[in-house]
Amino acid sequence: MVRANGAVSLRELARVVQTSEVTVRRDVRALEAEGLLDRRHGGAVLPGGFTRESGFPQKSHLATAEKTAIADVAASLVEEGEAIVVGAGTTTQELARRLARVPGLTVVTNSLLVAQALAHANRVEVVMTGGTLRGSNYALVGSGAEQSLQGLRVSRAFLSGSGLTAERGLSTSNMLSASVDRALVQAAAEVVVLADHTKLGTDTMFQTVPTDVITRLVTDEPPAHDDRAATELQALADQGVQIAVAGTGQSGPGHGHGHGTEQLPPGARGRRDLPLPGQRGGRPPAGQFRPGPGMGAEPLERTARVADMRRR
Repeated sequence: MVRANGAVSLRELARVVQTSEVTVRRDVRALEAEGLLDRRHGGAVLPGGFTRESGFPQKSHLATAEKTAIADVAASLVEEGEAIVVGAGTTTQELARRLARVPGLTVVTNSLLVAQALAHANRVEVVMTGGTLRGSNYALVGSGAEQSLQGLRVSRAFLSGSGLTAERGLSTSNMLSASVDRALVQAAAEVVVLADHTKLGTDTMFQTVPTDVITRLVTDEPPAHDDRAATELQALADQGVQIAVAGTGQSGPGHGHGHGTEQLPPGARGRRDLPLPGQRGGRPPAGQFRPGPGMGAEPLERTARVADMRRR
């Protein structure tokens, strides 16, 4: 599966081979020792993944349920009549499909996939950048794309990438893609990053958005055993990133509706509390995201709101 797709999540591997994620993690560790693949937080990639970038066919089959849930939450942040920019990626493509229902919206994008998803949307205006087509992800890149964004100002940018860490922020494996993403960020008053848990803690070659520039992160809940992803979320929250956690509907009833996205009622101040290192699936008291070992003694209030994320 890793050879065919370039990358795969532990959750997907466990589902396909019909075994536990604990068993899959042990097998992945053994394969890494033999040099057959590289482990990533929540998944595995082909060797050399630090510089390798999977193409669209491979990315489109990775963490599909998570991307759907993330897109549902991200779409709820967009209001009628807004002007936004949406970067390239499979998660942003899912977002675009939902934005088609927002009237009066103006979407600036360098992604052919985003534009295609909005092509027949009623009362949504799509503005494409210029640039050179990069076929692996159907995105326009290069100086033409960057120059077309000069002088542009929108309310917020929605971006994805190859990896996200608290130390470096969002990153990607391709220099041209990174350069265009930086230009998209310059055009926006706020930056919203869409990244599923497999990207948390993963670092790639080219930084696109430093952590202190990221306003909000929309992600899914890491598996209970993924201590490193939970630690990375804690570190991002420590640096002031607002975090919204989308449910995938894979944890049984009570996780919302639709595709499992957790929907907070208007005006709600709900919080999603994540398992922390050493808790093995346990949750802190409601409303608190407790630091793990070495993270400090005081509780950290980590907001995961949808309604409060809207521009006031």
